[in-house]
Amino acid sequence: MGWDRGDAMTALITGGHGFVASHLACALLEQGGAVRVLDRPDPRLADVGGHRRSGLDLLDIRGDVELIEGDLRDADSVGAAVAGAGTVFHLAAQTIVGVARESPLETFEVNVRGAWNVFEACRASGAERIVFASSDKAYGSSPELPYVEDFPLRAAYPYDASKAAADIIARSYAHAYGLPLAVTRFANVYGGGDLNFSRLIPETVVAVLDGRAPVIRSNGSPERDFLHVDDAVSAYLAIADALSTNGTAGEAFNAGGERPHSVREVVELIATAAGTSVEPDFQGAGSPDGEIDRQFVDSTKLRELTGWRPQVELPDGLRRTLEWYRDHPEARP
Repeated sequence: MGWDRGDAMTALITGGHGFVASHLACALLEQGGAVRVLDRPDPRLADVGGHRRSGLDLLDIRGDVELIEGDLRDADSVGAAVAGAGTVFHLAAQTIVGVARESPLETFEVNVRGAWNVFEACRASGAERIVFASSDKAYGSSPELPYVEDFPLRAAYPYDASKAAADIIARSYAHAYGLPLAVTRFANVYGGGDLNFSRLIPETVVAVLDGRAPVIRSNGSPERDFLHVDDAVSAYLAIADALSTNGTAGEAFNAGGERPHSVREVVELIATAAGTSVEPDFQGAGSPDGEIDRQFVDSTKLRELTGWRPQVELPDGLRRTLEWYRDHPEARP
């Protein structure tokens, strides 16, 4: 699915050193776009092989983007980054659930204050379209699944609450000020280049490649919805297109992999892709503290509006992910 840049100028991606943001930057560059990324002067990236790495480095595109250093909590830095950008993808956040549990103040500052700084800068600069990455975690623990966009946001833990708060603020900017902004609530995104090894998939993949037992923070029963990074990128681009053509400002959109999978099933699929058996080190009972047991999103709204649907089924996506880490030993801890 292509991306129609229309009359937009530079596309800004916040959190540009990150996993999904760097893949999005790569896709925009491949389509001939001018890309600017905003990230902190000393981003907290995974320490891989003794080196702090950026997704821009892993995808070999650092030299192809305009890199601006700044903190989301600094309104002046955010304003300078947003100035002149026709399209803004706001992906930057403190994304680790465990960190949010231990450091709620920093999480709220980055995820909520940082978000309204971006939206206010976009309002001041006249950005043509803004796509804000909320999360399926904003729905909280719902008595009904799959999540549909008009469900109430029942966030109960710090990370989830930070995303729900920013989600509501984002839509208020669209409705109150006419900001051409849409919100995304994606499932768990996975793929090559994820350096957060506390997450299920990169941890299990690198463990299998290293010949050790993957450390699993649950008993294997929690169920999650998984979205390959290529499908996540195409969803972001489809939503940006819709903002230009379909008057979708103020709307939220889910995107997921069509059905949930248990943690145990994902581990088994990775072992199958690697052609080996694995005995995981299950270190929990049920879901980890502060995490939701079952999550699954309905992507019908986005599919009916744009034609988007996931192209990468989980077994194939896990095989691709395994091959990526096998080919990039520098990205393994």
